[in-house]
Amino acid sequence: MDVRRRLTLLAVTIAATPLILGGCTADRKPGAAGGAAGPAVTVTPAEGTKDVPVSAEVGTSVTGGKVTGVKLTDDKGKQVAGEPREDGSSWVPSTPLEKGRTYTAEVTASGDKGRTAVRRTTFVTAAKSTKQAITSTLYFTGNQTYGTAMPVTVAFEPGIPKEARADVQRRLFVKTDPPQPGAWSWLEDGTQVYYRAPDFWKPGTNISVRAGLEGLPIGKQYVGDDDRRAASKIGRQVALDIDNATKQISVFQDGKLLRKIPVSLGKESTPSSSGKMVIMEKFQQTTFDTRGAPDGGYVVDVEDAQRLTWGGEFIHAAPWSEGDQGYTNVSHGCANVSNTAADWLMGITQVGDLVTVKGTEVPLQAGNGWTAWNTGWDEFVKGSALPVPPGLKPAPVMSPPHPGAVAGGSSPAPAPSVSGG
Repeated sequence: MDVRRRLTLLAVTIAATPLILGGCTADRKPGAAGGAAGPAVTVTPAEGTKDVPVSAEVGTSVTGGKVTGVKLTDDKGKQVAGEPREDGSSWVPSTPLEKGRTYTAEVTASGDKGRTAVRRTTFVTAAKSTKQAITSTLYFTGNQTYGTAMPVTVAFEPGIPKEARADVQRRLFVKTDPPQPGAWSWLEDGTQVYYRAPDFWKPGTNISVRAGLEGLPIGKQYVGDDDRRAASKIGRQVALDIDNATKQISVFQDGKLLRKIPVSLGKESTPSSSGKMVIMEKFQQTTFDTRGAPDGGYVVDVEDAQRLTWGGEFIHAAPWSEGDQGYTNVSHGCANVSNTAADWLMGITQVGDLVTVKGTEVPLQAGNGWTAWNTGWDEFVKGSALPVPPGLKPAPVMSPPHPGAVAGGSSPAPAPSVSGG
């Protein structure tokens, strides 16, 4: 299959004993594909299964044919909407199932010789779980226009254990129109997972996301907290390059330089981070409160602020440092620009635009912001908990990687209040 047409709807395994039945409708004849009985159909959850998670899917597998229809109804006869996974391994309800309800799944399969089989299974979903819910946050809001570097980011508190990440990742769905397939990648501590394509999103792309985690068993002691979804689009291509050597911000749109802006970055004791960041938030006005933070202790109101990291690095108006901008670094880690330049930038940029900072004293820490672009594609896909589709796998490594190259990293918790400098 052409990888450009792939949807990012990954396979799921439902932990239930399968019901394996071979057979046809009344017209079955000896010699039909799949044996004399026609196509052999496997359905999960198995007949009579109880305490099924509300995140459950109808597992479907056929020998000697293919699934041609799935119908799921509740105990009041209401039909549940859903769709099959691309690989045909299961049928996914569009919303979580209801707690403590009985459901009947009817799976129809057609054999290679035209024979059909219909199999039904009835199961009961679990009541409210007594396990602790892991809090998830989807950093992708509906009805927005994002920049071309916008990663789909899901954050977790506490982090997802390594052994449970594949199960969680199977319940994270992304569709793009036009198709532009990508992959998920976890931070080492499991507190964030990012989805992006090998290259930036094409302007005009529509992206729909679902984090279908409600009731999902996560390890032995946790469950997922909610089923979240959003749909938005990608706007114009804008990128900012910040060079510490020249103390200038170069602003590009569609690859063309629009303007250069003098900047003052973090002073030696509080340096700015070097790396590839993404604009996360935009504020017309906000307050930086660094009391209790190292090298902080001040409260200041700022205008036209754009967040780059959880640690409090922003691009913002700083009229008090205009004499230093373009010459000297005097900030607490932020990118200080003039009032006029900050106001102009607010009208150009979008959440999701790429900001690249180079030449400072410290590298950007993985997870300090939406750092999905701070590694190349070959490193990024190593963070997936599931096999990456063949067309998205990195090229074979012809020589040993640099000994300093590592995948993943730790993620500081998102700052509860705005800080900067």
